Amino acid sequence: MTTEGSPSKLRVVIAGGGVAALETLLALRALAPDLTAITLIAPNPEFVYRPMTVREPFAYPQAHRYPLAPIVREAGAELVVDELAWVDAEQRVAHTSSDAAIEYDVLVLALGARAQPRYEHAITVDDRRLDEALHGLIQDIEEGYVASVAFVSPGRMAWPFPLYELALMTAARAYDMDVELEITIVTPEDSPLAIFGTEASDAVAQLLEQAHIKTINSAYAEVPRSGEIVVNPGDRHLSVSRVVALPELYGPGVRGVPLSEHGFYRVDIHGKLVDAEHIYAAGDATEFAVKFGGIAAQQADALAESIAALAGAAVTPQPFHPVIHGILLTGDRPRYLTARITGGQGFSSEISEEPTWSPVAKIAAKYLAPYLDGLDGGDAAAGPSGS
Repeated sequence: MTTEGSPSKLRVVIAGGGVAALETLLALRALAPDLTAITLIAPNPEFVYRPMTVREPFAYPQAHRYPLAPIVREAGAELVVDELAWVDAEQRVAHTSSDAAIEYDVLVLALGARAQPRYEHAITVDDRRLDEALHGLIQDIEEGYVASVAFVSPGRMAWPFPLYELALMTAARAYDMDVELEITIVTPEDSPLAIFGTEASDAVAQLLEQAHIKTINSAYAEVPRSGEIVVNPGDRHLSVSRVVALPELYGPGVRGVPLSEHGFYRVDIHGKLVDAEHIYAAGDATEFAVKFGGIAAQQADALAESIAALAGAAVTPQPFHPVIHGILLTGDRPRYLTARITGGQGFSSEISEEPTWSPVAKIAAKYLAPYLDGLDGGDAAAGPSGS
């Protein structure tokens, strides 16, 4: 199997079906539509707007789901619903789980990360089935069967945003139901959402205090048995009714592609793998510490510009300069956070009750956000109203 299109076109294979993959697809459609022949290998036939799954356990509607076929078709690309199994980098062939062999000139790895539970005796946050995992907990809280909940972030921290959203939304639900509930957040961060910088972090800490949520920062937790948390340093023991924890994230580890620590891909400022030719990567599959849809989109934009220039488009590739735009769902009015990231920390941060970017979406993406906004009839996919 080979990609279709004129031999003069640069054959681009994008592996993945999430934010980074679709942003790359839409960016190339905008930057080099007549110079590239694109194949998208996606493991599922639909794109799920995963940041909004955090609301599902609280009886909100399901997160939006978009069939990939019309999106890919409109972009002038070919869709293969399959999984990338291994790569023959020397021959430039991507092999799928169903034994298809797809030739490429450039391969983009937008595969996401593998989420692994860190604690046996905790409910692990998994946005692929969050309602299933947490619906029972929320019901028990509403009915008064749960007196205390701890939200725990492991030492190898994933993106912490959902932990704070779940804690704040759980506190709001308990308040609405007139239920007394003690909530604690245990995190290795020096302060709440420290990645956003001091100003935003201080504002989030104030929100948590107003919601009567306790925070234990600079803490590394173990959960040796159900309802027990050991916090270090200090060997402090906490007893709670339930423990909810973030997973640890690992790279996808595709055979034939060089890996860095924990199976992630090491890329340069334009998204190109530093240890492989003709292969790029974006999103949670890379070793960049911040695992967030908006960051994935920015990485995709950088590599798409590089690929478009390689195809012959009049584009000057710009390096990846991470800026986070985040909507924090609270159970009341959402908060809008922005920060530039350097050296793994945020600076020039701000937080407000009004958005500072457009379209207003949970995933701020140059091409994907307005595209989904159009599909939704101008009602941005974030849907923060009513939260």
